[in-house]
Amino acid sequence: MSRYLTACLILCFFTPCIASEELLFEKHVRPILKAHCFQCHGEAGEKEADLDLRLRKFIAAGGESGPAITPHAPQDSLLLERVRSGEMPPGEDKRLTAEETETLARWIEQGARTARPEPESLGDAPLFTEEERSYWAFQPVVRPPVPAVSSSPIRTEVDAFILSAQQRYTEPADRNRLIRRASFDLIGLPPTPAEIDAFVADKSADAFGRLIERLLASPHYGERWGRHWLDVAGYADSEGYTDEDRVRRHAWRYRDYVIRAFNSDKPFDQFVQEQLAGDELVPMPHENLSPENIDKLTATGFLRMAPDGTGSVNQPAARNQVIADTLQIVGTSLMGLTVNCAQCHDHRYDPIPTRDYYRLRAVFEPAFDWKNWLTPQGRQTSLYTDADRAKAAAIEAEAVQVDKDREAKAAEYITRTLNEELELIPEAKREAVRAAYRAAGNDRTDEQKALLKEFPSVAAISVGSLYLYDRRRDERAGKLEAEYRVQLAGALAAASKAAGRKIEESQLRQHAPEAATELAALKNEAAELRATKAAPDLKKYTDRATEIRAGKPEEGFLRTLREQPDRTPATFVFYRGDIEQPKAEVPPADLSILPDAPEFQANSPEHPTTGRRLAFARHLTSGKHPLFARVIVNRIWLHHFGRGLVNSPGDFGVLGSRPTHPELLDWLAAEFVESGWSVKHMHRLIMQSAVYQQAAADSADAHPEKYVGFPVRRLESEVLRDAILAVSGKLNTKQFGKPVPVMEDGVGRIVLGRENLDGERKPTKAVDLEGEEFRRSIYVQVRRTRTLSMLSTFDAATLNPNCEKRSVSTATPQSLLLMNSDFAVTYAGYFAERILSENDNDLTAAATQAWRLAYGIRPNQSELEAATKFIDTIRQQLTADGLAVDRRLPEATAVFCQALLSSNRFLYTE
Repeated sequence: MSRYLTACLILCFFTPCIASEELLFEKHVRPILKAHCFQCHGEAGEKEADLDLRLRKFIAAGGESGPAITPHAPQDSLLLERVRSGEMPPGEDKRLTAEETETLARWIEQGARTARPEPESLGDAPLFTEEERSYWAFQPVVRPPVPAVSSSPIRTEVDAFILSAQQRYTEPADRNRLIRRASFDLIGLPPTPAEIDAFVADKSADAFGRLIERLLASPHYGERWGRHWLDVAGYADSEGYTDEDRVRRHAWRYRDYVIRAFNSDKPFDQFVQEQLAGDELVPMPHENLSPENIDKLTATGFLRMAPDGTGSVNQPAARNQVIADTLQIVGTSLMGLTVNCAQCHDHRYDPIPTRDYYRLRAVFEPAFDWKNWLTPQGRQTSLYTDADRAKAAAIEAEAVQVDKDREAKAAEYITRTLNEELELIPEAKREAVRAAYRAAGNDRTDEQKALLKEFPSVAAISVGSLYLYDRRRDERAGKLEAEYRVQLAGALAAASKAAGRKIEESQLRQHAPEAATELAALKNEAAELRATKAAPDLKKYTDRATEIRAGKPEEGFLRTLREQPDRTPATFVFYRGDIEQPKAEVPPADLSILPDAPEFQANSPEHPTTGRRLAFARHLTSGKHPLFARVIVNRIWLHHFGRGLVNSPGDFGVLGSRPTHPELLDWLAAEFVESGWSVKHMHRLIMQSAVYQQAAADSADAHPEKYVGFPVRRLESEVLRDAILAVSGKLNTKQFGKPVPVMEDGVGRIVLGRENLDGERKPTKAVDLEGEEFRRSIYVQVRRTRTLSMLSTFDAATLNPNCEKRSVSTATPQSLLLMNSDFAVTYAGYFAERILSENDNDLTAAATQAWRLAYGIRPNQSELEAATKFIDTIRQQLTADGLAVDRRLPEATAVFCQALLSSNRFLYTE
């Protein structure tokens, strides 16, 4: 009892005395009412029961049932009564929690106070409280002073901000772990043993800096960091929306644009401007495009990444969903806000009114005109130049001449075939049948139709059926040849009898010239029939025309965004998100809560388009927007440490995480802008810091949010697959181009492969991918409903419609895949073949190399002995099983390699 009492006293002592806190409408009550009640009692339009809950004075005035509250008397307050009874708000999902209800009751009991005098009335302008206006994410970015910290080590300004809060790191990471960490971070591939040896041997002070520069200069850098951006962009090679999940042609060009942009360190403001408004930066018409303008148009693929079913379900609801998903992608990727939550009603938690949602929509609607919609097939921009078209036209003219020659030759065969068939019918009808055949179908008389029906072999003559008549000629030739043999035998017998000696065929003309002439005619007729082959002869013309046309320049296409000329659609607020209920028209603008949020010109006189997206993009990337730079540097930090300074990278709003180090976040944001928006500069700044270069902490001492010890992180799905390809020696480093296709195998797994289906959609012979299956995962086709099984098992990006932050799970199927899947077994075999062939089957050397390739370090003596003993044990088991002698060592080594690839040491970086 005494321990229980003591515990209660301690709890009471250390628990804030909430009951004594002064509750204010703006800070404590309005957020509750906004989340649960404003949709019916606060948003624009008619209020339910004439009750407006947006101001305290409105609540006190009440509605149809009288005053909603009685200050100091919660028991007499109608609002509280309805809430406690469950009558209001309607719906289980909208009910207030017990804590929220208690807050409401205590506020009334304390007198229903406000923080400041309220306005007499509210106009159309959004009402924001001081608390909402002062929210950290909406404040201008101001570079804070770097803290003065006496602790060491401090390598960059980043350390000063981190150490000012905690005063300690773990010891520095050793060189082997540091290069593995940096390599996976920047290029997504493990370092080679030679690269590790060179870095470990380099004792210079700037060794790590030079390593960073080498990795940043690698073409694989763009593949690694491009993948991060493609997640938030919602990149996919298919349309989604329906179960059919149609392939999205040409989307891969946007993926390649992103990779090249990161490799070139394209300033991030330019990168975003091109993606939001690249088409508005390119003169009209979009023809004879320079490489620079191709880049800008390709970039607009960012706004074409949302799921889009309008290629098959082209209905207003489907069109509207494309726009809504696009705004969600823009909001979470560039602004760090869930603006989509304000589509049907004011955002329940963040100061984003529905009107603001539609003002933001108005920025994009000229390119997404839902009443004058372009389906996916109509959004392609040709890459042909005038020179390409001229060359293609000349080649086509040459091919057309071959086509005409074929038609003439086909007409000859038609005439010949017709004559042959007419010879087989009664002579009296031949000319009538010929005239019936030559007459156009619609012009034939009933008598002609009857004649052709009587002689179907004539009626069936066509270019497409000539091959059948080739067979008939062969049949007739065979009969003539048989007749020839019979007549020849008779003629030779008669000539021999007359001559009194045996006459040979070569002597027949001398002894029986008339018979020889008749036989020669019969033989020639058979030979001519054999030689007349219409189908293969005409095929030569077809093949030649195809060969000629193959010389045309390939016509590439971009999947782009563009506004339709001479049309500027109006944007309306849809009441509760219903496109059938348009209300007030709204202008294009940024969110009202943001300081100095501008409205944009409805139509820019400087551009052939409205210019709205370009104006918005320049506003967003001006360096003065409070969200954009913070959001981007937070993502960069996230991908280096596994968590962001704000750990909800797509939601900087009330329901998102608060920054653990707000001053560091602002300093990085300011530095990003002043560096010229250089992402590579931010890498250098972060990776040169001591916080990045520290060793991992023991689990008991780990504080991820405080950065005491470097976080241990599992390789992402694509990086894991690429690492397996790399250590097995199979990695194909080919860059760019069409994606490696995926397909469903016989047991329902999604694997690499090109579907080759018969008429019943059943798989037939497998199609060789010719080494494409060894390419990096970023080049694997991204199907929204068909994620490669190996990648989905290890938490590949889930696109809804984009991926703000990947989940990291630990699940049984992951272990099962590494132990049992065809992928794991196959690549373990490749790994074993590599280490054995490169070490002349020396088991100790092979095991050492495997260890170094997989883990980036040398095995110690006990580890090496355990490895070789393990392989020997497996080899003995295989011997007992009767496996062929030449397969025992490779198979046993493959089991060992599979164990390495399945280990946490391989799966994680530290």
